[in-house]
Amino acid sequence: MADHKVTTRFIGGMTFQSKLDDNHTIIIDTPEDDGGNDLGPRPKKLMLSSLAGCTGIDVVSMLKKMRVEFSNFSMDVEANLTKEPPTVYTWVKITYKIQVKDEDREKVEKAVHLSKEKYCGVSAMFEKFAEVEFAIEYL
Repeated sequence: MADHKVTTRFIGGMTFQSKLDDNHTIIIDTPEDDGGNDLGPRPKKLMLSSLAGCTGIDVVSMLKKMRVEFSNFSMDVEANLTKEPPTVYTWVKITYKIQVKDEDREKVEKAVHLSKEKYCGVSAMFEKFAEVEFAIEYL
């Protein structure tokens, strides 16, 4: 039996509805100038969102275990695609933006490092096909 299952159904135009095995639903679409209705994100951008979500969950979990108080936590993910089809990501950069006390910065760096090197499976998958960079911006 598979660990995860997603059922994706064509709706019309270029729109698809994916139902995940945890009862969440996502609409995937293309912009109107590509024949879609712009009802949802594009597949590749969902990959970037998955990467941010995966590492973000890791970092928050570890900071909570380390009893680090933080606020204004967000991540920016930017990426470059190849020019020729099939276009794939070749470079990805995750910038963590977080507000913590100066004395907790080392713990944030540890959490980011552990997410990258040990816990985030999405990051590990990305590293199979792209250069992945991490940066931390303290607010």
